[in-house]
Amino acid sequence: QVQLVESGGGLVQAGGSLRLSCAASGRAFSTYHMGWFRQAPGKERELVSRISRDSSTTYYADSVKGRFTISRDNAKNTVYLQMTNLKPDDTAVYYCAAVSQIGSRWYQVGSWGQGTQVTVSS
Repeated sequence: QVQLVESGGGLVQAGGSLRLSCAASGRAFSTYHMGWFRQAPGKERELVSRISRDSSTTYYADSVKGRFTISRDNAKNTVYLQMTNLKPDDTAVYYCAAVSQIGSRWYQVGSWGQGTQVTVSS
């Protein structure tokens, strides 16, 4: 089972940028599709982006499309989320996780990391 550690969060002004990293343990990292989720206070956790095992396919939620870029380095067992033009609505705890598709939907599988807090001030 892959264990995950997120980092790179912080406090940034609106319009700023952050790069999140998610380091995974275990040799099976390259066999998993990976996703970035976020959870804002009082809201459900939502999938904001995902990337396929070989980086050939990516997905972005409409709310982040054009501003966030997901990438991965299988040699380093790491997945990244580059966030630009950040908005106060992006404030949340960000988590990465392995994801799997059931029907038309994608779900987290395995364990969650501890998350990393992103706070965007207006």
